[in-house]
Amino acid sequence: MLGHKMKIEALLERRLTAILAADVVGYSRLMGADEAGTLAALKRHRRELLEPRIADHKGRIVKLAGDSMLVEFSSVVNAVACAAAIQRGMLAANEGLPKSRRIELRIGIHLGDVIVEDGDIFGDGVNVAARLEGLADPSGIAVSASVRDHVGSRLDVGFIDKGEYSLKNIASTVRVYTVSLGDNSLGKRAESSGVVDRGYELSIAVLPFTNMSHDPEQEYFSDGITEDVITDLSKISRLHVVARNTVFTYKGKAVKVKQIAHELGVRFILEGSVRKAGGRVRITGQLIDAQTGGHLWADRYDRDLTDIFAIQDEITHAIVDQLKIKLLPEEKRAIESDPTTSVEAYTYYLRGRQFSHTWTRPYLLLARRMFLKAVELDPNYARAYAGIAECECAIRDWHEKEFPLESILDMSARALALDPNLAEAHASRGLALNHDGQTEEASREFLQALALDPSLYEANLYYGRFLFAQGRFREAIGFFERAAEIRSDDYFSPIHLMGCYLSLGMETERQRWARIGIERAQSAMERNPENASPAHRGALALAHMGEAERAKEWVSRALAIDPDDIVAQYNAACVHSLLGEGERALELLETVVPQSSSYHVQWFNQDPDLDLIRDDPRFRALLDALAECKGGRR
Repeated sequence: MLGHKMKIEALLERRLTAILAADVVGYSRLMGADEAGTLAALKRHRRELLEPRIADHKGRIVKLAGDSMLVEFSSVVNAVACAAAIQRGMLAANEGLPKSRRIELRIGIHLGDVIVEDGDIFGDGVNVAARLEGLADPSGIAVSASVRDHVGSRLDVGFIDKGEYSLKNIASTVRVYTVSLGDNSLGKRAESSGVVDRGYELSIAVLPFTNMSHDPEQEYFSDGITEDVITDLSKISRLHVVARNTVFTYKGKAVKVKQIAHELGVRFILEGSVRKAGGRVRITGQLIDAQTGGHLWADRYDRDLTDIFAIQDEITHAIVDQLKIKLLPEEKRAIESDPTTSVEAYTYYLRGRQFSHTWTRPYLLLARRMFLKAVELDPNYARAYAGIAECECAIRDWHEKEFPLESILDMSARALALDPNLAEAHASRGLALNHDGQTEEASREFLQALALDPSLYEANLYYGRFLFAQGRFREAIGFFERAAEIRSDDYFSPIHLMGCYLSLGMETERQRWARIGIERAQSAMERNPENASPAHRGALALAHMGEAERAKEWVSRALAIDPDDIVAQYNAACVHSLLGEGERALELLETVVPQSSSYHVQWFNQDPDLDLIRDDPRFRALLDALAECKGGRR
């Protein structure tokens, strides 16, 4: 047998080649929003841009599969030059289009050994390129050290070191670089002229504004200002803005601007501070060119709190002016369109948003009160109506009679009527429709929310949970991973990811997300020791890791904090099921299941944490009784 295997391998052609892997960002979301339009646009881009550029650079298309492409080049320099030409062409093609209609690519390139058979290529070289593609930013290019070393300075691109990565199913670590599409001589020209070159991809990171109020309770306000400035700048199509989740990892850290710019791969940094006292607010801001270290702009606004929206607009326009960006008419309108004219309503909304992230009944009720106060002060505040609907849906999960479905549907409808393009409103509408059993309609709303704002944490989390409850675990993974990426303090998504990977038999990934879930839950418990949520959800992660005693300790802590928390009781049952203690799990479920909503009929049938007891007659009897009680939906 060994000799036969060696003969087969001898017949296979092996060669060193440059492999380019490309993929469409958010393909399922685009297809869900407009299948025919997405397919037509993708075919057009392939015909008019991708295939001609590949031919120009002497590449060979190995395979096309849906939204992905694998290309082989005999020259590494040609592979990188081709990728840069494609991404520049895609940026130009997307200019002026709303984000929901842009087709963006991620590209990975590796120089490696491949096996060639019947025109196809296989081996670690292909796998590394595919993993690098997954690490690239939207409209970005990620390459291995071997590619970077071969290209050197022979192309008009730069390389940003992202460090060592352990890639899935690849034995050794790989040093990863991202490709900067800027002109290498730009720094000298900009330094001498003070003008940003139009051909350079404009990129900025907005660091979290420092809370100078000497009151930790005011953190929500400075964070809200930061997020709104990021949101406004993100409306500018020519400006690449680093996402909130990335910049907030630098919050409270003393890091040099040049170091941050290097790590984030951006040229410009905006930093500032907020001091709120009574009816006054003082905001400072400064825009720094990280290449030269020079301050392009700095200002201080010392005004009445009622001027807060005007200040945000002035900061955005100051940056636009300094970077010599010409706004499109729709961009100018979007930036100057404030979600509310009431500063007091805005303040209540920010506080409500902060409370709602805890996902426990007491905090959700508190968040709902904040949102209700916001709409009382401004009856046209769409975001606040969406917030009310989200809170009521989350509470209704386990307390079905507390908030009638009609009122939730009404709240989400009001939000959409006031702002049809508000992603939060579509996400809350999706929640309400899902509770009503209208799954197809709910799916459309979630996908529309994601089309409008792919970086909306709630839309990614809610759609992931929607897919999870249907047993579509593989599809759910991408949305949970994106949610976990958007919010570095999110311990909900890692817990769900553990279940997804358990159901798919992917043990390494399950353990990885369990470790992340434990770490994040621990941090959340330290920040808010009175909150039961991180304790019982972290206990699930510990159970997945097989740490039985710690898992039980965390469950006990959660139930001591809030003995009546039904979610804590359900997760306690899941912990005991995972630990092989089926009898105790069933005892808890016999208390929990009768209190559950119709929403949970599907969830109980799919949750992999309950697999140990799934076929137990007592468990089946509980689900049958719940399904009958809730109208037979299973």
